[in-house]
Amino acid sequence: MAEGSVSSADVAAAFKKFAIHGDTKATGKEMNGKNFAKLCKDCRIIDGKNVTTTDVDIVFTKVKAKSARVITYEQFHQALVELAPKRFKGKSQEEALQDLYDLIGGKEPSNVGITRVAKAAAVDRLTDVSKYTGSHKERFDESGKGKGKAGREEIPDTSGYVSAYKGQGTYDDKVKEA
Repeated sequence: MAEGSVSSADVAAAFKKFAIHGDTKATGKEMNGKNFAKLCKDCRIIDGKNVTTTDVDIVFTKVKAKSARVITYEQFHQALVELAPKRFKGKSQEEALQDLYDLIGGKEPSNVGITRVAKAAAVDRLTDVSKYTGSHKERFDESGKGKGKAGREEIPDTSGYVSAYKGQGTYDDKVKEA
């Protein structure tokens, strides 16, 4: 095998990083088809001409066990052996495989296109509770913290007194005096 700049340990490390990407329960010993496709895309094995996403899916299906949904590192290596001559036409099997290792070695899953928190003036304005008016204002205390259910519902007064009665709560005192 041609001696290149990337060792098989670097490729194994990349395999493990991509295998656990997006799955909290993954051990890093097996990789699913989605993560294999992501590895091929992020490491530029898929070039759109010689190797397409369809080619990657076909190779994945070919190397995995019949009933399995994941591949091991050995099956991953076999998939690279299948993809190498397609990606690097005109090169020997060893050279093509080493070039593929060079593409993969030391790579990590990229997070391009992930959703970020919107920081716009409109969002700040809409979430500033000090600018609320009317009945919405009653839903928050002075610090801007929500009151929860008490701020949303009319809670009935079951004290027995009519509203706005000044002597509310004085009944017990009057009964003791008599």
